[in-house]
Parts: sequence; C-alpha cells; structure tokens
Amino acid sequence: MPVSDVPKAPVKVSFKKQMLQAREDAIIRSVNLLLAEKGFEAMTVDEVAASVGIAKASLYKHFPSKEDLAAAAMAHLMGQAQAFLNSLPDDMSPLQKLRGVVRWTMLLKLAGEMPSLPSQNSTLRATLMSHKAYMDGLMDVSDRVGGWIEAAQAQGAINPALPAIAVLYTLYARACDPVLEFLRMGGQHTDEQIIDLVLSTCFDGLNSR
Repeated sequence: MPVSDVPKAPVKVSFKKQMLQAREDAIIRSVNLLLAEKGFEAMTVDEVAASVGIAKASLYKHFPSKEDLAAAAMAHLMGQAQAFLNSLPDDMSPLQKLRGVVRWTMLLKLAGEMPSLPSQNSTLRATLMSHKAYMDGLMDVSDRVGGWIEAAQAQGAINPALPAIAVLYTLYARACDPVLEFLRMGGQHTDEQIIDLVLSTCFDGLNSR
C-alpha cells in the first residue's frame, strides 16, 4: 500500500485547546444574542464578559476589540447561512430557494438571533472587510443567491428589468425588517403568519391579483 494511502490518525486536540474553543464559541453565541437584542452601539464588552462568566481581560485574549467580537459573530452567521444553502434540495426552483433563504433569515430575526450592525461605522466596516472568514462566507452566499436571482429572472419568476444587485439587497434587507416586530407587537398574527405576509409583500408585491 502506498504511503499516501495509509489512513492518518486523527489529530488529537489538547484539553486546553478544547476548553479555549468552547469558551470562544460561548462568547460568539453571547455576542450574537446581544447584537440582536441591543445592537452594536449599545452592546458593551463588559456585558459580553458577564454573560459568559469570564473576566474582561480573559475575553480580550480571544477578541481584542468590540469590533472583532462583532466580526466573529457575523462570520458565524455566514457559516450558518452557508449550511442552510447547502441543505436546500437540488430540485427546488431558483425562486423557491430564494423564498427559503428569506424565510430562514426572518425566522432568525423573530427568534432574536439576527445580529444588528450599524451601516455607518468606519472602524467596524474596516474590521469586517479584513475578516477573512466573514468575507469568504459573504461572497459565497452572495454569489449563490445572486445566481438564483438571475436564474429566476431568466425563467420570468422575477422581473428581469430589475438589476440583480437591487433584488439581492432587497432580500437581504428582510433580515433587519422592523415590520416583523411591528406585526408581532400587534398580536394578531402568529410568527408563521407574519413571515408569510412579509414573503408575500416581498415576492408578490402590493398590487391586487
């Protein structure tokens, strides 16, 4: 048997590294929830450390700044998005896949798990742009969703006169749509009904049919 075919023994991760990874995962989960609940500006590093149960100095060993915390949370979100896209059946039409993606983002939003970041913050933007895992995930998700948009336009399921990038950003905007919370506060609809209503306005428009 060639040396290259000999099965390699699994790399054993030390207990210390496992503990550090578990702590880092807990930090990211906490940041994700705090960003969804309070937003980037209101979230503090002290809150993150307290929610995980560690000293702020220990937190800084993993993430040197508040911006780095947010970038890690967004990279985690991109990983979730990629896993969701991978789970979509191949036999779904491009439009069905797009509706599935938007439904998934709204479910996260209503569950309080969709991070909220400011659009105007140069330091945060620079940190995100330099975060490889986040940027790689964002480009992968955008490329795949953009491909489905173009395919749906070619099939006549989405207005082909609309620039694909405008459609992409419109779909992304549903992840931070305040209509979801407003409808929930009204107490007249279940979460599933709210999602169906917003999906209808997003994909079908407001014209009577």
